Amino acid sequence: MKNITDSFLCLGYWPSAGSFGFNTNILATNPINLSVVLGVLVFFGKGVLSDLLDNRKQRILKTIRNSEELREGAIEQLEKARAHLSKVETEADQFRVNGYSEIEQEKRNLINSIYTTLEQLENYKNETIHFEQQRTINQVRQRVFQQALRGALGTLNSCLNNELHLRTISANIVMFGTMKEIK
Repeated sequence: MKNITDSFLCLGYWPSAGSFGFNTNILATNPINLSVVLGVLVFFGKGVLSDLLDNRKQRILKTIRNSEELREGAIEQLEKARAHLSKVETEADQFRVNGYSEIEQEKRNLINSIYTTLEQLENYKNETIHFEQQRTINQVRQRVFQQALRGALGTLNSCLNNELHLRTISANIVMFGTMKEIK
């Protein structure tokens, strides 16, 4: 307790008019306290984060499965279209002998529409995957930030008692008083 109070009080002794320096006093910088807080955050936040990531992974896998089903449906349509295409090609050969070119145009239109449909389905699948990834990343960031904030507030509230609070306020009043006198 005395070290924490002393570290708040020593803030009043630092030069504040345009100078910069490093505090090399290990007890005043509290790396041990920071490592303990970070360790607690990692220990308790790891389970929550892994659960969130597992849930998100399942949702993404479900979306990918749905996209694959759509893809399989498109492949089936493509096979049907190819069968139809082969039929149209045989008819085209018969009509080509007779000099007809309308069937050839119909064939090209059919192929183009199928490829356009496949491209649209592929683009939809890629957009869905990208959207789900971004949404997952944003949700994980938000939840990790909330967990860290709750942990930090809990740590601050558990460490700050009335006596330390009053000392801190008194030290800050003295520091502001000296700053006012300097101006």
